Amino acid sequence: MPLQAVFLDIDGTLVDSNGFHVTAWSEAFHDYGYQIADEKIRAQIGKGADQLIPALLPNLEEQACKTLSERHGEIFRTRYLKQVKPLPNATDFVEMVHASGIWVILASSADKAEVEYYINLLKIGEMITATVTKDDVASSKPAGDIFAAALAQVFPLTASEAFAIGDTPYDVESALRSGIKTIAVRSGGFSAEMLAAAGAAYIYASVKELFDTFDSSPLRA
Repeated sequence: MPLQAVFLDIDGTLVDSNGFHVTAWSEAFHDYGYQIADEKIRAQIGKGADQLIPALLPNLEEQACKTLSERHGEIFRTRYLKQVKPLPNATDFVEMVHASGIWVILASSADKAEVEYYINLLKIGEMITATVTKDDVASSKPAGDIFAAALAQVFPLTASEAFAIGDTPYDVESALRSGIKTIAVRSGGFSAEMLAAAGAAYIYASVKELFDTFDSSPLRA
């Protein structure tokens, strides 16, 4: 079937934010007496707080998880959000997909306020068909909720008519739970081997490489 929609992750895919999230999580954990190595945190980036915290502190009570999540959000928003920059050609890529007649649907584990900030930063508001954030679902990536909700945003759209693009194994796993093929990009810091092991159908260095080779990419096949 012809491609109808692209589901786009944001953090690490369109904007260079993953390192800032690692630092914000490290500071939040430290504030509550937890010493967790940055490498362990980095390996969990791409998950929402509901998935990331239990992966690192599996015995933490629900209220403590909520408190940590709120602290991370506060640190990230106040200290780091304004430092986040778009990745090279990110806006150009979204514009090219949109100009090709393909629906662009944002599918992110970030909260709605952050996603709206990034939409303005990237200047892509008029190119977006729909948006799904962690605020819209019960569980964030790598659970399948976000991409299942994204599929439901544009009816009648089937998984075979869409591609998901993300930078983490958790994007890939989440999309595959809805049967959506994934193009993984390495701009978020995960290796090609890890992305392939998660099930990515295609792997590119970045959205810049996808933009530069758009006509020969799976998005044109």
